[in-house]
Amino acid sequence: MTASKEQELLERDRKAEHIRLALQRRMQVDSTWSEYAFEHVALPELDAAQIDTSVTFLGKQLRAPLLISCMTGGTDEAARINQNLAIAAERCGVAFGVGSQRKALEDSEQARTFEVREALPTMPLIGNLGAVQLNYGCGVEACEAAVEMIGADALALHLNPLQEAIQPEGQSDFSDLLPKIKEVCERLSVPVIVKEVGCGLSGEVGQKLADVGVKILDSAGLGGTSWARIEASRAGDLDTGELFADWGIHTPESILQLSAIPGVSVIGSGGVRNGLDCAKALALGADLVGAAYPFLAAAVESPEKVADRIDRTVEELRICMFCTGTRTIRGLREATLRRKALET
Repeated sequence: MTASKEQELLERDRKAEHIRLALQRRMQVDSTWSEYAFEHVALPELDAAQIDTSVTFLGKQLRAPLLISCMTGGTDEAARINQNLAIAAERCGVAFGVGSQRKALEDSEQARTFEVREALPTMPLIGNLGAVQLNYGCGVEACEAAVEMIGADALALHLNPLQEAIQPEGQSDFSDLLPKIKEVCERLSVPVIVKEVGCGLSGEVGQKLADVGVKILDSAGLGGTSWARIEASRAGDLDTGELFADWGIHTPESILQLSAIPGVSVIGSGGVRNGLDCAKALALGADLVGAAYPFLAAAVESPEKVADRIDRTVEELRICMFCTGTRTIRGLREATLRRKALET
């Protein structure tokens, strides 16, 4: 077996292991969504049938402000999951992002595991590469290739220093990335989204990214899947996984900080599990809400299961809007959302 073939098999094993571990409840971190509560409006002065959950994202109209966040690719199982997610996203009118396409750029045979545009002809589709790859041979041309591979409407560059630091095969040279991200923003044919993968973006980092031309920021905050636990489990070092499991900025705080930055759109993600969490993220300042874990188990089964979960999430969002007297998504910014007093 050649070294390149052996590396390819190891990479596919890693992707498969990521899926298996991500489905385990022990890989989740408690969120702080429950610390926030809406003020109930007993007289909403609103017909529930008038509620409009639609938004525009990347020039396309969505039924609801929901993104099925970037998860996977690179294996046969991942290909089936991506197809199921894309079919459901199209059927339900929401956006969808694929997992990291890095290996598909190196091995064209893997591209098929990401190619979902035929199943998602009208909804926004987001490509994905690790920002750190800009220091490991990926330039603007590679970013453009990732976009062209799937016909993406935007490209997400993910930041994951903690994951890379713990991952056995991690790449941890994050030096001088801002100028390279700036070049991608200036030259890429589609908008650039920068996201974390579970540790959150701070307002300070968000402002630096906005200053180099990033127009869309994804909080991907603490409170959902712990990549520290996943990578530490893969490395056989559970102690490190637990030590860093709660490292990062909780999603509500990240959204608040990012939404204060002028001129950027915010995707609120990280530990979002239902329509009520979605409503809270929107009320805190998010323009769109991303979720991954709630749809992964369903995607292993069928597109119908994913669609059922999307429909349930949207209906929960509608109920919340009705009980806050809110007719539109933008109106949720005016709803009263309070952080509960911490028990002493």
